[in-house]
Amino acid sequence: MLAFYNEHHAQHAGRHEMFRGELVPCFEKPERADMVAAEFSRRGLGRIVTPHGVPLVSLERIHTPRYLHFLRNAWNEWVALDPANAGKDAFPSVWPVRTLRDDIEPANFAARMGLYSMDSGTPLTAGTWVAAKTGADCAVNAAHALRRGERSTFALTRPPGHHAGADFFGGYCFLNNAALAAQHLLDDGLERVAILDIDYHHGNGTQSIFYHRRDVLFTSIHGDPKVEYPFFLGHADETGTGAGLGFNMNLPLPHGASANDWFMALESACVKIASYAPQALVVSLGVDIFSGDPLSKFAVASSDFLRIGERISYLGLPTVFVMEGGYAVSELGINVVNVLEGFETAA
Repeated sequence: MLAFYNEHHAQHAGRHEMFRGELVPCFEKPERADMVAAEFSRRGLGRIVTPHGVPLVSLERIHTPRYLHFLRNAWNEWVALDPANAGKDAFPSVWPVRTLRDDIEPANFAARMGLYSMDSGTPLTAGTWVAAKTGADCAVNAAHALRRGERSTFALTRPPGHHAGADFFGGYCFLNNAALAAQHLLDDGLERVAILDIDYHHGNGTQSIFYHRRDVLFTSIHGDPKVEYPFFLGHADETGTGAGLGFNMNLPLPHGASANDWFMALESACVKIASYAPQALVVSLGVDIFSGDPLSKFAVASSDFLRIGERISYLGLPTVFVMEGGYAVSELGINVVNVLEGFETAA
């Protein structure tokens, strides 16, 4: 397996995040990618390479130009407001909720932070743009490698991406790596691509980006949004709209869902994917479904991740794995690489 490593990921290192009403150390931290890279190398699953940079126009296939412009310049604007801001993370504090306009970009920096965000738990730092952009490079390179003949590739990157929408960040995500990978596969000549999101939290950004389209099937297994982030998307009745009707499948599960419950949902997702007959698969590889994860309520053990990889492999599709969530850091490398090893072993 060819793994594309984001060598700049540690430039995004938030000091704190807002969690349950207080500032706490960030769950999404540089050690996450380091643990995965170390375990991947230890098992000798394949080569780790650095990606080639992709042009901004590639990002504009998914994200709006004005959002990308904001994200590229946000840190400099934050520090220009007050030099002391260089020692602080930037957080949004106001949002254009219902009845407020979002078509006019405000001049005020705090207002623009709110315009382009969905929560107050995602710190923007000095290195956020570099880390997120290089992560997007990893995802696009990983997708392109499939077109060059690789059966499977891995975008080994952070920050994650599946909560990021076309024009907003949140849920620790800034650029939607899985969506960028899927779009590149289409731009490179494929007609149908499937995305399987197994992160504990629903990939609201990915769903929204493709919700009206039939060339990308989005399937997701996640915690019930009535009680789990992102709360406002991910229900079972969301099946697509317009040309995309029937090409979105959500499989929300309740708190305490067992491994058996989870694998039943995976089987439903795999049957849906197989019936769609895609030419390639993108997996949003979140392993926060692990029973020991501080942010999840599922009962999936480390050994179960091998089975996950095996079942995905049985689909027989060229597959891009894109790293998403997983916050039990000491077990993270084992859990992620178990999926990849299960996939490779079953091939």
